Amino acid sequence: MKKIDLVFRSVEERTSKVALELAKKNINPNKIHFFENVKPFSLAVEKSLQIDYDADFVVFMDADCLILEDIRPYLEENDRPFIDCYVLDKFRGHIHCGVHITRVDLVRAMKAVELSKYDVRYMLRPESRTRHLALKANNWLKHFESFHILHDFEQYYKDIFSKYVLRELRSRKSHSREDLAKRIEEWKANQNDLDYKVALAAINYARENVGDDADFEFTKNLIDNLTEIGKKEIQKLGIKEKEDFSFNDLKELERIEGVKKTEEEVSSMIYINKSIMGKAKIFGIGLSRTGTKSLTKALGILGYDIVHYPNDEITFQEITGNFDSLTILQTYEGITDITAAAIYPQLDKLYPGSKFILTVRPKEDWLNAMERHWKDKPVHSQNGFNHKLEIRKFLRASVYGCYTYNRDRLSFAYDNYISSVKEYFKNEPEKLLIFDIYNGDGFKELCKFLNHPVPDIMYPKVDSKSSLK
Repeated sequence: MKKIDLVFRSVEERTSKVALELAKKNINPNKIHFFENVKPFSLAVEKSLQIDYDADFVVFMDADCLILEDIRPYLEENDRPFIDCYVLDKFRGHIHCGVHITRVDLVRAMKAVELSKYDVRYMLRPESRTRHLALKANNWLKHFESFHILHDFEQYYKDIFSKYVLRELRSRKSHSREDLAKRIEEWKANQNDLDYKVALAAINYARENVGDDADFEFTKNLIDNLTEIGKKEIQKLGIKEKEDFSFNDLKELERIEGVKKTEEEVSSMIYINKSIMGKAKIFGIGLSRTGTKSLTKALGILGYDIVHYPNDEITFQEITGNFDSLTILQTYEGITDITAAAIYPQLDKLYPGSKFILTVRPKEDWLNAMERHWKDKPVHSQNGFNHKLEIRKFLRASVYGCYTYNRDRLSFAYDNYISSVKEYFKNEPEKLLIFDIYNGDGFKELCKFLNHPVPDIMYPKVDSKSSLK
């Protein structure tokens, strides 16, 4: 049997006692290292890396995670250096966080990482940043698995407030803002649940008190004091704090949330595909206005963390240069829209085993949609350099061969692009799905391609007019 150590970190979360007992049962660790009230989180990370582990693997977990599945058999079989676990998060759906299965040589590599005290990414995500640098230094890959784990259910209001101030600060890049905006709309529709009301208040607090130009020391000081800030702000909201959490509360949670399922039911409820491992990704390589945003949402329902049309400055610099990887794919499991369409042959070579989905649409409908879509969307900045306009210009030139709407040119570009994609994948048809939601394609076709259970819900339809493409 493998030696498995558990690092259990608690800052008096409401679920702490129950989470620890569930971890003992479902991880069955050989040894437990308990960190209680070690703040800030960066200090807890530092202290956990100083331990001389006599183990094959270390499972790092936080007390806001309720592990409801026996994962010891998986731990016995796994030999990969790092597994990030997909969980069901109350506020953000199916995400990977909270439970990290880490081979001991990676733990030692993390200990050896040299960090700058002014590294903003470390300040916001100390464990993730350290691990990323260690993985990169050793050319190791991050892998993903899904388990029946609940995250951030039934937490104290003060802790929810603190978490979502931090979440807002972590979500200030364009693609992250977009994802947070979607979640906020979901919370607004469910404000009878005070958890969501508190999360919304936290988002507003962060936006009102921490500007985009806030300096390092100001932001660090706020993060270090979030616990006290959370207590005060909950009092201002006039919300009474929750009582302690017990196993009886867990039973009630399972009943209310419908999360106590058989293994088969769990796999169909938590739509996570366990086959996308290592470098393999999913790329939606359809042209704009062919259903790429609906595809992104559908893949999200299936558990894939996909970014639609990334247009951040780092991605712009990489795709216009001699890139050997994309930084954004260290966080996401794929890209959709013309950011991927422009470079799909390179993505195929750099991320072996990946799947490519070509969304299509009747051409005349597409041309009409593109005319509306490009209206009043210039490519030239009136106020100096603008990387979002520059990436728009680059992608339009690369994919369409024009900056402004030209029906004849776009008609040729559409036919030429579809033909080129089919030609490229003709000897590896298993890599490509031609996907037409306008003629009835949906989850059945998508899930067959991804070797994935078909969810019992309608395929999403998104008609976004906000894109910068």
